[in-house]
Amino acid sequence: MTIFSIPFISGSFFMIFCGLWSFISYQKHLLNSLLSLEFMMLGIFWLMGIMMSGVGSEIYFCLFFLTLAACEGALGLSLLVFIVRTHGNDCFKSFNVLEC
Repeated sequence: MTIFSIPFISGSFFMIFCGLWSFISYQKHLLNSLLSLEFMMLGIFWLMGIMMSGVGSEIYFCLFFLTLAACEGALGLSLLVFIVRTHGNDCFKSFNVLEC
């Protein structure tokens, strides 16, 4: 790791922190939560890419992580489409635990 990669590392930590902050503070809609989770995954992927390239180890782990993040995004979007079709919106306050 060189001195030039330190701003990129701090930027990725900032991305992860902003994604976590938006996930905690904006819980009105499901789409906001999914977007903040994807933003955190992007920050983690960026951090892993910087760390793996600095060490010189296998980059295939980053590709595996990116595949899992894409699967998580597809699963979240399918859940969002299902909820919008059954309930009519994606607001968390309109969900009822006792509904089927």
